[in-house]
Amino acid sequence: MKRIIYILLLMPIFMFSQEELKGIIFEANEKNEQIPLPGANVYWLNSTVGDVTDIDGKFSVPYKKEYKKLVISYVGFTTDTITITSNKMVEHWLNPSSNLDEVTIRGRNKAMATSYFASQNVINVSSEELLKAACCNLSESFETNPSIDVNFADAVSGTRQIKMLGLTSPYILITTENVPSIRGASQAYGLSFIPGTWVESIQITKGAGSAVNGFESIAGQINAELKKPLTDDKLFVNLFAAGSERVELNTHLNTKVSEKWSTGLYLHGNTHNKKHDVNDDGFLDMPLYHQINVMNRWQYIDNEKGFVSFLNVRYLDDEKQSGQVNFNPKTDKLTTNAWGSEIDTKRIDVSGKFGYVNPEIPYQKLGVQLAYSNHEQESYFGLNAYNIKHNSFYANVVYNSIISDSRHKVKTGISYASDVYDEDVNMNNFARNENSVGAFFEYAYDNLEALNLTAGVRVDHSNLLGTFITPRIHLRYTPWEKSAFRASIGRGKRSANIFAENQKMFATSRVINLVDTDGDIYGLDPEVAWNFGVSYLQGFNLFGQKADITFDFYRTDFKNQVVVDYENSQEVSFYNLEGDSYANSFQTEFNYNISEGLDVRLAYKFYDVKTQYNSGKFEKPLTPKHRLFANVSYMTKVKNNSRWKFDATFNRLSKQRFSSTQNNPIQYQLPDYSNSLETLNAQVTKVFSNKFEVYLGGENITNVKQNNPVVAADNPFSSSFDTTFVYGPIFGSNYYAGLRLKIN
Repeated sequence: MKRIIYILLLMPIFMFSQEELKGIIFEANEKNEQIPLPGANVYWLNSTVGDVTDIDGKFSVPYKKEYKKLVISYVGFTTDTITITSNKMVEHWLNPSSNLDEVTIRGRNKAMATSYFASQNVINVSSEELLKAACCNLSESFETNPSIDVNFADAVSGTRQIKMLGLTSPYILITTENVPSIRGASQAYGLSFIPGTWVESIQITKGAGSAVNGFESIAGQINAELKKPLTDDKLFVNLFAAGSERVELNTHLNTKVSEKWSTGLYLHGNTHNKKHDVNDDGFLDMPLYHQINVMNRWQYIDNEKGFVSFLNVRYLDDEKQSGQVNFNPKTDKLTTNAWGSEIDTKRIDVSGKFGYVNPEIPYQKLGVQLAYSNHEQESYFGLNAYNIKHNSFYANVVYNSIISDSRHKVKTGISYASDVYDEDVNMNNFARNENSVGAFFEYAYDNLEALNLTAGVRVDHSNLLGTFITPRIHLRYTPWEKSAFRASIGRGKRSANIFAENQKMFATSRVINLVDTDGDIYGLDPEVAWNFGVSYLQGFNLFGQKADITFDFYRTDFKNQVVVDYENSQEVSFYNLEGDSYANSFQTEFNYNISEGLDVRLAYKFYDVKTQYNSGKFEKPLTPKHRLFANVSYMTKVKNNSRWKFDATFNRLSKQRFSSTQNNPIQYQLPDYSNSLETLNAQVTKVFSNKFEVYLGGENITNVKQNNPVVAADNPFSSSFDTTFVYGPIFGSNYYAGLRLKIN
């Protein structure tokens, strides 16, 4: 095993060196706007040496003095051949074709797009897409995205949980600027700890992720890129207020300290003090809460010497109160006077990214990622008390280069992670130290035309998971124009943090039962799964306008899974899988630019998710088999820097299976399945200028409400009490308004 690690680390020594030409390709337009053109082919005349522009229109190709002519081509555009006399930065505008047989492509970047050229199935979500919904935090950033499912975790905490490929968020690697950020103690509530206005873009990777980012990813990866002090507005203010009396304020303050240093102060606060009980069950429909979230971000750039760095320091204080309307924490905490809950979280994050690009050999890059977090949560749910302290440290060193030319790219490096957990569950203490060290190597081949391949492998040693290998392979093939066929396979392995990830169980009267006791993690074994996926993307022109359609299928097969068994309504059991557990996900999506400014997105998704429980093989509870999705957005033309924006999103979810309630008294028994439901969200934005805009929106305009989301709400200290049977909205319609102010 040591030999393998040495090979991975020493591989860069055998790579060749040469100069490189870099540039950006823009789409020519009447207003001379700098609209990047992703997916353009850039190559040296009479050679196979070249590159494909990324989502920002950027490219880099090997440079030799004998290379004189650079060809730039893209379907629907005139092919240009330009003369190159040195390896200075190139900026070029490509003109739409004037041939009558060609369709002129209008210049507007898609707010959400999948690349035709990347080997991985990555959906890029821009800041423009994030503004289509209230998007007050990361958990609310996926309302207009059919690939991510969002629902409430329970009937009291107000916490949104996400699913991808039929699996919940613990099986998704969630990163901030490619540094693992929402895991361990923050798994249940961490998505609400990242304000939406801090996010510049989101990258959603379906299936096996990159070997570079670790071994824990099973269903995919969600990466949030944050705003940069150098490019963000000098002053940004976002004020949000909802009819539920929820109020949020975001303020960004950015300044350029020197020629190379920039800094930003990002402030977020939210509060909700109004008690709501729309369904008259005696429980709050949404919690009372307060959050203070402050981040100071530093950015350093030295283009001449090739250095770029980011340093982030963040402090979070989050408080939630939920439960019965008449609950008073001063007198009723952990008593049977009234059922209530409080969750108090304090968190400190310090992270840094340090990058170096060799000015003489630009394709040689070295990156270092460091992150430390201290997370402390004190909480109780009725008579259940749960406290957790989690100290985490992460380090990753990545080296990038090429072999021979830019068609053969490699990444290699080492990583280290340390997690120290201290948990109190009622009167029991669970403490563990978990650390791992690993090495990785990833090779990417791109023939600049029909094929590219990314193959990665990492070898890790963990004190609790042992020594193991994680392979990841991604393939993209373009059989004809505007198409992309993808296939991927990968393995993931992780420790299940059974209490932190399943905190909703504390808001029940269930007895917690740990069946297996021989493993190293709560007596359980690590989770191991393989993910296989195929997808097909086809772009075309429909009535003279851009359109595309996607089909994808993914399957996750668990070799071992920590089964969370709710099938006995009086208890929740944890045990190692014996038998099958799998998740099949099929999705088709259609995007169409009907006319200038008018876009429609339609999607259908089918899930087949089953697990072998001790009592039999059943569908995963609260997972709809069918989902229909539709989004329509329209933007008027800009006039005097002003415009209107309209957006509406419709979702239909099929019935969802409830775990068994047969052991409950008959008045507290539920049917086998929930009802199907439809929801509609909409938002209107008026942009007055480049500096000021206002927005007005509605969530769940159809006013759908789940009846009796709390089982035994009239007897919360009985053995039947349960708040986890949530399949739809609880509060009903909610309307909001807000404003955005930008000063540069």
